[in-house]
Amino acid sequence: MSETTLTTETRAAAGSRRYGPAAGRAVRRSVRLAAGTLVLLGLAVVVVPLVAPVDERLVDLGSAALPPGLAHPFGTDEMGRDVLLRSIYGLRVSLLVGLVAAAVSVAIGGVVGVVAGALGGVVDRLLMRVVDGFNSLPHLLLGIFIVAMFAPSAWAVIVSVGLTHWTTAARIVRSEVLSLRGRPYIDAAIGGGASRMRIIRRHFVPALVPHLGLAATLMVPHAIWHETALSFLGLGLPPHLASLGNMINDGQRSLLAGAWWPSVFPGLFILVPTLAVAVLAQHWRDRVNPRRRSELNL
Repeated sequence: MSETTLTTETRAAAGSRRYGPAAGRAVRRSVRLAAGTLVLLGLAVVVVPLVAPVDERLVDLGSAALPPGLAHPFGTDEMGRDVLLRSIYGLRVSLLVGLVAAAVSVAIGGVVGVVAGALGGVVDRLLMRVVDGFNSLPHLLLGIFIVAMFAPSAWAVIVSVGLTHWTTAARIVRSEVLSLRGRPYIDAAIGGGASRMRIIRRHFVPALVPHLGLAATLMVPHAIWHETALSFLGLGLPPHLASLGNMINDGQRSLLAGAWWPSVFPGLFILVPTLAVAVLAQHWRDRVNPRRRSELNL
């Protein structure tokens, strides 16, 4: 037996041990944990504002900078506002902005990717140079330039994210369309006289839905972090509004006085859903990839 055959068999055996049933069970456990975390946070975002409405402009200086305790599990900020309630309100705002901004980004990128991949030639090269030009610019600096032209609002942040993060979806969609163009059934449809729009509508769009969903899922954490960074710099949402970026910005002043909770807990409300979405997005990518799905026994 040749050395090449031995090497191939060794790699195959190692792959079967690495991606066997145990790996599949571990993946499913992590997916359940991530999904449960997102469901719990989603319920908190929906239910808590209904049962515990908060006036975001209300201040209680008598309860300012209280450490975590029974009355306030996450403590209070320097204005006496409950950090847990404001973190939930801030997560609601950040999720809403992130979801809408992700939808805008995927819509723009999807259209550009389909047009570039389906038409090809000069159009493809021109659109990809535009994508490269956008990717060469720092997204945060470009976002700051966009929101600086508007008053602080949720729509300004959504426009900023939508116009700076669409390139990822465009590249994903274009590569998938280029792969689909070489399939035999596409050649058969072209030979049968199907128009280009009919091929896009009947063959490309249904095959692109899982990839667009994956791109949107991956875009939500980026949009949340983008909104948080802009609000932290004072260019995102209005200062009185409970967003996670505003809370971290306000909490940095409390750090000098030894109060860590006004900034740490809002940071966790950003980190935890981001990790959960990353786990679910990785699982989605494995499900879309047939080879990876068979390796993990999903």
